[in-house]
Amino acid sequence: MSQTGQALAEGVGTPTPPVRSSTLVTRAFRLWRTRIGALFVLILVVVAIVGPYVAPHTASEFVAIPNSPPGGDAGVLGTDYLGQDVLSRFLYGGRGILVMAAVSTAIGLVLGVAIGLVAAYTRNALDDVLMRAMDVIMAFPQIMLALVAVSLVGAQTWVIIVAIAVTTAPRVARVARGAAQPVVERDFVAATESMGLSRVRILTGELLPNILGPMMVEASLRLTYSIGVIAALAFLGLSPDPNGANWGTMIQQNQIALATQPWGALTPIIAIALLTMGTGLFGDGIARTAAGIDRERGDE
Repeated sequence: MSQTGQALAEGVGTPTPPVRSSTLVTRAFRLWRTRIGALFVLILVVVAIVGPYVAPHTASEFVAIPNSPPGGDAGVLGTDYLGQDVLSRFLYGGRGILVMAAVSTAIGLVLGVAIGLVAAYTRNALDDVLMRAMDVIMAFPQIMLALVAVSLVGAQTWVIIVAIAVTTAPRVARVARGAAQPVVERDFVAATESMGLSRVRILTGELLPNILGPMMVEASLRLTYSIGVIAALAFLGLSPDPNGANWGTMIQQNQIALATQPWGALTPIIAIALLTMGTGLFGDGIARTAAGIDRERGDE
């Protein structure tokens, strides 16, 4: 609750203050799952950012015979189906997935939280209209809507980002609405309304701080799904640069050589798996901390 809400609540019953996001994260890091998840994510983010600068070759440079096993001119991880260095392409390929996933998830979160807060606060026909519209979008699998958008407009970066953001927003909106509805009924919200504060001020200053915990958990979950969808689109050949270095594209291009030179496909598979595991463990740690689960065991 904001300072305004706290001051107004003195005469109407003091509500339980929300858990501050910084405090929540600090407490969550006492849990091993949160630390491991953050470590996985941090390592892969560093690889994606620094990788292109330390790669031994360019992403498209021919270094040895196609599908050569590790060793010699083939490098640490061997070569792919075109004789390109697998390690170099791996180091180049993570940035695109991470950037698109982060941007699309952020846009989806902003849209979803805004829709959810408005729906929870209005409590009238607008609530029904917004939620039914969200239900219509949620009725279709996220990957299917992304495929339709890419097929109609083209596999461009902005199309993929918009498609994932639009399909992420409804899921976030439902969580935000559910978390905000009990807060709307609190006395301090009625007190701020009686003082004539604007709706925007009430939504951002009173409701939003009280749902940060659930939203942080939902953000980690949505980021996990965004990574999976973007990798799946790349695997299907629907990436902005089908011939460029991309973890999803690497899996699709090198799957035919799994029996003889598996590292071309296994390396990005392991990276995507660790990344999704990391975001999942981090979100689970936040959720457990917000719910008061495993606090004592996390401190051991």
